Amino acid sequence: QVQLVESGGGLVQPGGSLRLSCAASGSIFSIYVMGWYRQAPGKEREFVAAITWSTGSTSYADSVKGRFTISRDNNKNTLYLQMNSLKTEDTAVYYCSATNGGASHTPKDYPYWGQGTQVTVSS
Repeated sequence: QVQLVESGGGLVQPGGSLRLSCAASGSIFSIYVMGWYRQAPGKEREFVAAITWSTGSTSYADSVKGRFTISRDNNKNTLYLQMNSLKTEDTAVYYCSATNGGASHTPKDYPYWGQGTQVTVSS
């Protein structure tokens, strides 16, 4: 089992920045890919970014490419999401996820999830 705990959400003005963190514990050795997803009210959960834990290879949704950066600190077992140039449409609950399967952008392929952290972009 893998446990994930997110932190770092909050209220920010359009154009601002936030950094989300996700602390992983448990059977970390089994993790292959970790990702960030988000879910806005009335919408389905959508892929934001993913990283291969061992190699650091990354992928992004087109809507955040060039503005968000996913990274990890293997020593701290922590995943990050640096979000810059935030827009009102980035408002959502952001979830950290992990899988010991292959790289995927589909939520159903991730068995482990954090509790989520709210990000609100508003003036």
